[in-house]
Amino acid sequence: MAQAQTTNATTEAHGGAHDVGFPPFASETFGGQLLWLAITFVVLYTLLSRLVLPRLSGIIENRRAMIASDLDNAAAMKSRAEEAGTAYEKSLAEAKGRAQALAQETRAKLSAESDAKRKALEADLNQRLAEAEATISGKKAEAMSHVDAIARDTASAIIERLTGKAPAPQKVEAALNQIKA
Repeated sequence: MAQAQTTNATTEAHGGAHDVGFPPFASETFGGQLLWLAITFVVLYTLLSRLVLPRLSGIIENRRAMIASDLDNAAAMKSRAEEAGTAYEKSLAEAKGRAQALAQETRAKLSAESDAKRKALEADLNQRLAEAEATISGKKAEAMSHVDAIARDTASAIIERLTGKAPAPQKVEAALNQIKA
């Protein structure tokens, strides 16, 4: 019951007991609504076209210019990086060439020194070999000069042992001379 009283009080406060419905659909207010719609549209259109759109287009143009500038800077940096890479590759190739030339020069120098040392050693060895051969020839000649005396002494000792008497040195010498001939 309290609810019904509240509803009646609300209805009386709003102007009576008639039920209007949704106000924008009320046909008596269409003319005023259309007029205010047109005024609001023109004011908003004017504000947007005169104030907001120029600012937005300025912002968009600034962004476009900034992006173009950044792209140009990036392209310039890329070309500088490529140039630096090319210069690096060139200097690296030059350094490798110098290193190879230095290594070849060092190899040639060491090879020449090695050949010189080897030749000096070979000359020293050849000299020592010649000296050794001369010494051997001398020793051989000396030994060969004693062979006759050794043969004489050996033959005399064998004959003396077999016969019990020492043979005459002239006979032993004559026998040895026959064997040589």
